[in-house]
Amino acid sequence: MIDLELTSKHKSIGAKIVDYAGFNMPVQYEGVITEHLSVRNNAGVFDVSHMGEIFVNGDEADNFLQFITSNDISKLYPGKVQYSCLPNNNGGIVDDILVYKISDSSFMLVVNASNIEKDFNWLNENNTFNCEIINDSSKYSLLALQGPNSLIILNEVFNVDLSSLEYYCFLKCDLLEIKDVIVSRTGYTGELGYELYIQNKDALKLWDYLFSSKHEVKPIGLAARNTLRLEKGFCLYGNDIDDTTSPLEAGLGWITKFSTKFINSDFFIEQNKIGLDKKLVGFEVIGKGIARQHYQVFNYNNENIGVVTSGSMSPSLNKAIGMAYVMINETQVENKILIKVRNKYIDAKIVNLPFL
Repeated sequence: MIDLELTSKHKSIGAKIVDYAGFNMPVQYEGVITEHLSVRNNAGVFDVSHMGEIFVNGDEADNFLQFITSNDISKLYPGKVQYSCLPNNNGGIVDDILVYKISDSSFMLVVNASNIEKDFNWLNENNTFNCEIINDSSKYSLLALQGPNSLIILNEVFNVDLSSLEYYCFLKCDLLEIKDVIVSRTGYTGELGYELYIQNKDALKLWDYLFSSKHEVKPIGLAARNTLRLEKGFCLYGNDIDDTTSPLEAGLGWITKFSTKFINSDFFIEQNKIGLDKKLVGFEVIGKGIARQHYQVFNYNNENIGVVTSGSMSPSLNKAIGMAYVMINETQVENKILIKVRNKYIDAKIVNLPFL
């Protein structure tokens, strides 16, 4: 359950609140462009308490996670984070997740808000190992401090030195009187950033502390979170990946380790051997127009070759960008494509990811 005091805080500073996966979340405050550029140039705070936290504990927790996730769990050590996915039995993705190794017998999975119940059920359905699965999502709030000044702000406000915390690592510490904060050097913006997991009762206090810095810090909504992640070519579950998309098609082969045996791994080994029919590519619009999710992609022979999964104006680049699944023989960089926007076509070209 998201902290109600924090929700009131968002409303009091002008946030536009929307329903997101059943949660009341701030979509924007001052405006997407201002918030986006604040994170790129300074620092911003996101309330992402809608994310889920599922714990896997027990003697065989690591064996279970090796079986249920696509990445190589054996590469983890206590204090290390790993990006991974939960493959399904049909060649798609149940969810993309972060795996935190707390100890040799304890892990935390951070899952997407819309998939908390689905993931929890999937984990339990496939648990034939000596481990327990606990959904503690309702007990945690999560604030993300992102931007090039984020480390300076954390060190200043809390009188700590987190400069030795490496990328995709975490630690548990006290921040002033807030106890047992999980500080993770991760994030969804491509900038230096930290995610802070706290008990619900400490959420408002932590929020206020972060805004007590002498450095500029702005509240950032989900809309800017989306444009920030898109510029870096990060997938969003429900847009760019879902139950029907292969991690290989999505460019997530780097988290699909064929050296391990996991759910449906034989399918992905065969898919990699035979070759893909389509893959996720980046594109930029040439001229005017913005391509949105579900818009159809055509080649210059008027053949339907794909579909847009994400699209927006890029505040950093001041141009319209997006991602789309495109037939494999049409995916070369600089290839010109057409995107159908209502009753007309707009010109675009395929470009390398990330955009920025």
